[in-house]
Amino acid sequence: MNTDVVVLAAGKGTRMRSDRAKILHQLAGKSLLQHVLDTAQSVNPREIAVVVGHQAEQVQASIAPGPKWVMQEEQRGTGHAVQLGLSALPDDGVVLVLYGDVPLVTQDTLTRTVEAAAEGSVALVTAHFDDAAQLGRIVRDENGNIREIVEFKDASEIQREIKEINSGILAAPTRLLAPWLAALQPNNAQGELYLTDVIAMAVADGVAVTGIEAHAPVEVAGINDRAQLAELERIYQQNQAQQLMAQGVSLADPSRFDLRGKITAGEDCFIDVNVVFEGEVALGRGVRIGPGAVISNSVLGDNVEVHAHTVIEGAVVAADCSMGPFARIRPGTRLDNGVKIGNFVEVKKSHLGAGTKAGHLAYLGDATIGADCNIGAGTVTCNYDGINKHPTHIGDDVFVGTNSTLVAPIEIESGAFIAAGSSITTKVSSGDLAVGRGKQRNIKGWVRPDKRKGNQ
Repeated sequence: MNTDVVVLAAGKGTRMRSDRAKILHQLAGKSLLQHVLDTAQSVNPREIAVVVGHQAEQVQASIAPGPKWVMQEEQRGTGHAVQLGLSALPDDGVVLVLYGDVPLVTQDTLTRTVEAAAEGSVALVTAHFDDAAQLGRIVRDENGNIREIVEFKDASEIQREIKEINSGILAAPTRLLAPWLAALQPNNAQGELYLTDVIAMAVADGVAVTGIEAHAPVEVAGINDRAQLAELERIYQQNQAQQLMAQGVSLADPSRFDLRGKITAGEDCFIDVNVVFEGEVALGRGVRIGPGAVISNSVLGDNVEVHAHTVIEGAVVAADCSMGPFARIRPGTRLDNGVKIGNFVEVKKSHLGAGTKAGHLAYLGDATIGADCNIGAGTVTCNYDGINKHPTHIGDDVFVGTNSTLVAPIEIESGAFIAAGSSITTKVSSGDLAVGRGKQRNIKGWVRPDKRKGNQ
């Protein structure tokens, strides 16, 4: 049977105290809504309808094309929102209802829920909480069958003692759910149309209600304020850390690990504290990453060493390279085997050949540099003329002295030498020594000026 999905995402989230809609706040570098949509894809849905309201345009702009967007102009409760979502979907399948602020529900829980609904029942995801707070309670009959859901504000004192709660996530055949939704009445303290009321309707019609218990309460935890967002962020990151360690990666402190994307890693990698990964990152075997590094959308080969507080973005780094501390590797950079990038060196859209070294305090932009070169401290490739970028081409085994300025476009052939303090503006041929600096003058008898009284 085909599966369709309705995601409720219309609320403002006033307790977030933010100008942004709640579902646009990020967990692990991705919006809450995107987490839900990504997991929803695990049930291979035919259609996904997202019910939006507050900041609808911003919400739609944040998501890649794919879902159907349904506007809820007036907030009249979850039952009303699902009515609207259902109106945009076919009526011959199973519909799965999800929430845009419940980001950590798992593929397995959703699969079990959809499978139960496909057999003709209403499948309801539940969880047990030690402190159920103001969540809706699952009320069962003497045989343990689900009879109804009672919202906290409408529950009796005895019902409030129940530990099993309603997550709000459910699945049902559309042909059954649609008429129940149409029959909803606002007979509650809030004067809203509750989706939960369809459970009692299903029972009255003799339709089985199947409880699908989540593996852990965190799966169904909703986010209403920033404290809850921070709590789920840590839980998510700890789960990622545990998975990495199970694959043979050592973490100096799993509680100080942040993955905001996807990572693959070979065995015997070491990740120090406060390292942040963004986008898609691949680590070879034996990679060592120092504290405070930020690595985004990059590939690092075997035995690469990233020293403290180095930023790597959009780079491909071959085996046995070393970078940092405090280096910046910008998008479009390729480093061949054994390249060494030292402290306060910035490399942008450049290819450095095997064994080349830039030890400290250099800028290499739009450059192609051969193997076994030495780039001295203070070297700058002047790649920008205010309008266009220009390339620098350096051959193999080139020595560039300290504080050299290479004015692009320029070519320095293999085996050339650049004297320290030179400003190089024309081609340097193989084996040549280029000296591009003003002649030194020593002025004899020079007297240091006295300090002016006003500046003492």
